[in-house]
Amino acid sequence: MTDKKTLFWFRQDLRISDNPGLFEAAKQGSIMPVYILDESGAKAFKMGSASKWWLHHSLDKLNQSLNNKLNIYVGNSFEIITNIIRENNLDAVYWNRCYEPWRIQEDTKIKASLRKANIEGASFNGSLLWEPWEILKKDKTPYKIYTRFYRDGCLQAPRPRVPLPKPEKLILLQDHSNRNTIYTLNLSPHKDWHKKLEPYWDIGEEAAQRRLAMFLSDGLLGYKENRNYLSKLNTSRLSPHLHFGEISPNQAWHSTQFQAAVDLGSLDADCFLSELGWREFSYYLLYHFPKLPRKNFQSKFDAFPWESNDFFLKRWKKGQTGYPIVDAGMRELWQTGFMHNRVRMITASFLIKNLLIHWHEGEDWFWDCLLDADLANNSASWQWVAGSGVDAAPYFRIFNPVTQGEKFDPDGQYTRRFVPELSKLPNEFLFKPWEASDQLLKASGVILGETYPKPIIELRDSRDRALQAYRMISGIRAHS
Repeated sequence: MTDKKTLFWFRQDLRISDNPGLFEAAKQGSIMPVYILDESGAKAFKMGSASKWWLHHSLDKLNQSLNNKLNIYVGNSFEIITNIIRENNLDAVYWNRCYEPWRIQEDTKIKASLRKANIEGASFNGSLLWEPWEILKKDKTPYKIYTRFYRDGCLQAPRPRVPLPKPEKLILLQDHSNRNTIYTLNLSPHKDWHKKLEPYWDIGEEAAQRRLAMFLSDGLLGYKENRNYLSKLNTSRLSPHLHFGEISPNQAWHSTQFQAAVDLGSLDADCFLSELGWREFSYYLLYHFPKLPRKNFQSKFDAFPWESNDFFLKRWKKGQTGYPIVDAGMRELWQTGFMHNRVRMITASFLIKNLLIHWHEGEDWFWDCLLDADLANNSASWQWVAGSGVDAAPYFRIFNPVTQGEKFDPDGQYTRRFVPELSKLPNEFLFKPWEASDQLLKASGVILGETYPKPIIELRDSRDRALQAYRMISGIRAHS
């Protein structure tokens, strides 16, 4: 170990174990751990309310693991890092890379400034299994089809690195001129809406490790089939922990492979690892196509006849569409800050294709409400459902909320939980209460239009309108 003094800049890597930048900094000498809340470049993608709530608690847990020596700042990262170096006579700045377009620009600027000042600057991969520039086709262009990216690219590349342990020793420095605390960031909501989230989540690095261990022991076997069923416990619920970096994808990858070897559950493990691969693909697309969060990848969708309907949009947001599986999903989002992935596809399809409302509206609502709101995942997934993205679902693939509910919530447990006003309806009519007799509705305590809304649109008509809209643009050449 040398006596180098290094500023380590925490960003979306709020953990001590398997933190490449922190691990290398610790080998060099003492460390000044820093977190900067800087949303100056984010513009429309400043953190949503749910994400801020999670970040507050995640930073609190990280600070505890650093013996309350995490240095907190608010403002422009370039200016703050420059000031910290000058005032504390530091020798180096280390950090793990982020992949949002404005962060890449920021990193480039900071590295150039450090070189000019003869100060070491080094960035590391702490968030992805493979760097986006490492996985390319033979002609050196990026993949645009997920299966080819994952099977021909990622799985043929060197395997993800083995997770690093916690640094053996952390010698931590504090910036004594800085008086900020986590509360200075003003992340915790002033109103009590967040109280409803607390029972559902345990936040921080240790909680993330427990969540992974629980999934591997109780949820991995049967994952391939059961992940689609809404009341089964075969989803990992790791996405918020991964987004904030409380756990690394490398830890999830290698732990899953180990568990698969123990349980002989290779098909289930392969399926879960391919979901980590989809996360990689989302970041890959964002890196190579930085306009993805707002611009249709297929330019023919620029001419799509979207409709503006505030009434429909509000009903969708509040879970009051009259379609129980859609409403259950939207209420799960509002109550828990999370939504089962199958229902994410159902609710997104309903907004885009049945209501003909622009995918931007759904993207924005999810961005504010999801605890795992992630620019790469959110934009790639909304474009996938819309049919406008790279390797997108065909536009004519329109999820039927009735048959989806009947198939993936066959006992109605999920839907009854989040739409309790329908809890007494028998399964036969749970997903289509408008088909139940007046006598049955009355016996079940349901008055359509009063205790539960009537459907805001008719499925067949809305499907026909969507397909007609698609045919209007189908002759326009797609973005290459």
